[in-house]
Amino acid sequence: MDVRVRKPQSHPMREIADFVLSLRDAFGDEVIDRAIREGKSGEPSFYACENGRSVGTAAPSRLSWRVDDAIRDRHFCDGCDGSCVAQVVSCSAWLRSNRKER
Repeated sequence: MDVRVRKPQSHPMREIADFVLSLRDAFGDEVIDRAIREGKSGEPSFYACENGRSVGTAAPSRLSWRVDDAIRDRHFCDGCDGSCVAQVVSCSAWLRSNRKER
């Protein structure tokens, strides 16, 4: 009997998938699932575009984060809420500066 074997396909949005996985590790599945679900429902809480494909709802301001080394080098420090993303400082430096301001 011949059995048809499927080759594993690569993800169509590999960079985004890897980034979302790191966000899940940092913030938990529940938070990320809610953001993606809301983005798919028309809320500007999640939007991603890669290789001509997109998912979610873009923010009206057209503010976007480029997926580059500045994003990949985040360490998701304890207590990080993600507000350091798209800033010119590291996560830990952002947390320190926000603690001083309070």
